[in-house]
Amino acid sequence: MPGNELTRLRVAITAFFALDGFVFAGWVVRIPDIKEQTQSSASALGLALLGISAGAVLTMTATGRLCRRYGSHPVSVAWTAVLALSVALPPLTRSAAALGAVLLLFGAAYGGVNVAYNSAAVDLVAALRKPVMPGFHAAFSLGGMVGAGLGGVVAGSLSPVRHLLGLTLVGLLVTAVAGRTLLRHRTPAPPDRRRQPHQGDRRPDGRGRGLVVVLGLIALCTAYGEGAMADWGALHLQQDLAASSGTAAAGYACFALAMTVGRLTGTTLLQRLGRGRTVIAGGGTAAAGMLLAALAPSVWAALLGFAVTGLGLANLFPVAVERAGALAGPSGVAVASTFGYGGMLLGPPAIGFLADRLSLPAALTSVAVLAAIASLVGVATRGAMR
Repeated sequence: MPGNELTRLRVAITAFFALDGFVFAGWVVRIPDIKEQTQSSASALGLALLGISAGAVLTMTATGRLCRRYGSHPVSVAWTAVLALSVALPPLTRSAAALGAVLLLFGAAYGGVNVAYNSAAVDLVAALRKPVMPGFHAAFSLGGMVGAGLGGVVAGSLSPVRHLLGLTLVGLLVTAVAGRTLLRHRTPAPPDRRRQPHQGDRRPDGRGRGLVVVLGLIALCTAYGEGAMADWGALHLQQDLAASSGTAAAGYACFALAMTVGRLTGTTLLQRLGRGRTVIAGGGTAAAGMLLAALAPSVWAALLGFAVTGLGLANLFPVAVERAGALAGPSGVAVASTFGYGGMLLGPPAIGFLADRLSLPAALTSVAVLAAIASLVGVATRGAMR
């Protein structure tokens, strides 16, 4: 495939990653309004929100199969259209049960796009022969930051119905524009595989399947930290370090911004260090940063720890997904993504459980433990990471 076509594909896939983060963040900032609208208790809302998780888990493996059969490009376009349409449904509900039902569809689309996008990105990375995977995930992070910021600005003037309908229109517009590029071009094959079966048809041997699971473990360790930071970071700053609500909110902002910066520089890092060293260094950095954040005696030291943790975790998930996809095609992406999503689900309740029995700072050190495990996995699989 000519270089200019690969460039257009890269731009289109980047746009889809950014849209994914933008739409999801836009929904998240309206959750309090939806809770009030549906008159849901905290427990009822929590059960309704499980619909997102259940839908995502149900579709991730199935999407891997669809990508093998039809190609990641058309599957990406189809799931993006469903995601854009489904995000408009939550503000139309009037009960927690109805909210849970529409969030099941929204979660299914969210899980589907994550597997399809990453599968398309893995194929493009292989064709480019350049480690650009972190750039796609940086686009997701940037889209999320823009979506959250814009949502906060319009929350006072737009109802949830109008806001989320606006997200639908933006989503459909991006799908129509960027989707044309994906549908026009077949999934690119890397130069050394053009005479071999399509990447999506690859079947790893026993050792390869085991490595895909190990890579999924790295994704789980990373996403555990992301989920924990999102749900418990601000509370730690307020409860344990007496920070103001504004400063506490800045804790996750420091983490998210550092993760975005880390991903924007991830391609350069991978070119210099390689996958194995990047995982080892990233896991070690995140472990040190989270220990500082959890045990810091002051707010500013904790904020520094959050930032260091974000830098360390930034490229672990992209590396794990890219390598799993290179080994097993869309099925590998589905396995790594499912593990990662499981880690994001496991993190917040696990932190809460540990905090009840120990303390919140002690519970947050579990993020450091899992980051260290990811680093050790990188040491053990360094040869296979090349």
